[in-house]
Amino acid sequence: MFYKDDRLAIFIDGANLYASAKALGFDIDYKLLRQEFDRRGKLMRAYYYTALMEGEDYSPIRPLVDWLHYNGYCVVTKPAKEYTDTMGRRKVKGNMDIELTIDAMQLAPRLDHVVLFSGDGDFRPLIEALQRQGVRVSVVSTIRSQPPMIADDLRRQADNFIELDALRDIVGRPPREQQSAEA
Repeated sequence: MFYKDDRLAIFIDGANLYASAKALGFDIDYKLLRQEFDRRGKLMRAYYYTALMEGEDYSPIRPLVDWLHYNGYCVVTKPAKEYTDTMGRRKVKGNMDIELTIDAMQLAPRLDHVVLFSGDGDFRPLIEALQRQGVRVSVVSTIRSQPPMIADDLRRQADNFIELDALRDIVGRPPREQQSAEA
């Protein structure tokens, strides 16, 4: 489904990819991920979307965001919103769907192929709109976790579904907790 002359871009829903990889029991090596898709075509852009907590002295995602930024990723962040749900539990909300959608639509005329790392069914209309512009869309997520991390209608809309677990040996590494336990 990939052609060497394809102009491609990857769009990573950070929270969704993290949850999918964690459900499969591995971490993503973002250097290897970028190299893999650079090998599959002409990688024009690699976007990573995530919400960040403001006002915290340390955010566990900050080192990753900084590394991505310095290593060729276009990192898009926004402040996460904190709220209390009806049960009195503290919740954090940081949806990046609109930002990802706008960037994908703006870049679409210069692309042949978009690779979306997300299983969020809210992206089905985006895939449909990209396809109407002649852009092929591959979705990377997993059906091997319990429950599956990809919405069925998203998988059906995509031109190509790539099982994240099938990329484990290419872009994966053992989870951090396991690495430190082995050291």
